[in-house]
Amino acid sequence: MEAEKSAESNEKSKNNRDKKMTRKEILEKKKKVQEIIKAAVSQKDPFSSFPSFRHYKKKDLSVYLDSGCGDSLSSPIKQYIQNLLKVNMEASYGTEWPVEEKVKRREMVSSEARYIFVYEISNVEAMLKLSKKERCNADGMDDKGHLVAFVHYRFTIEEEIPVLYVYELQLEHRVQGKGLGKFLMVLIELIAQKSKMSAVVLTVQKANMIAMNFYRNKLRYLISTMSPSQMGLQTNYELLCKSFDYEAKAGLQEGEDK
Repeated sequence: MEAEKSAESNEKSKNNRDKKMTRKEILEKKKKVQEIIKAAVSQKDPFSSFPSFRHYKKKDLSVYLDSGCGDSLSSPIKQYIQNLLKVNMEASYGTEWPVEEKVKRREMVSSEARYIFVYEISNVEAMLKLSKKERCNADGMDDKGHLVAFVHYRFTIEEEIPVLYVYELQLEHRVQGKGLGKFLMVLIELIAQKSKMSAVVLTVQKANMIAMNFYRNKLRYLISTMSPSQMGLQTNYELLCKSFDYEAKAGLQEGEDK
């Protein structure tokens, strides 16, 4: 009953906002959002805008970052993603993992999927000398170095708002706790803002307390009004977000401490 009331309240709020706009304005707004998404998707290499994020170095960790798309992943990279997901996520999902794993395998090769790959390499200077074409033709697990982490994200629309949705942020255990995760999320937020996304949205399993603490306390992400818990529903996950403008805060973070 409480969930129904919450859903009804959200729908009324949305209807009230829509009533203040004419049909022409609504259509123009939708067209503008679609154009923003289309422009964001067309940008294949995020590092052209943020070249300084090509590298991350801290103490005993030196890595090189590269970008990619879901429909052009090599077989070694696909296998790496599948293995790392299983190692990192199986415990959090519990008995739901077999079904969830199949979903993730389909998601990861979608043409809409965008990736940031993190390679640990012994010779950074040699890697820098490779042209973009050479990097794309190089084998994902050899010439570039050893993969140690990846981010899977997409540009999409939530509540009629353009957002960057982080599907996965996965790091090998041995490179965790070195600031790499935060570095990657800072890059993701910069990509989102550069692409005119109004927010970054992501899903976290409630059982994954380390991830929940990372996003909620270290990065200051808020529980979104789209999250099932905000509608009175009992699920194993929360939907978190960080908004960059008033509309996104009103539509995605309403009721949260802004």
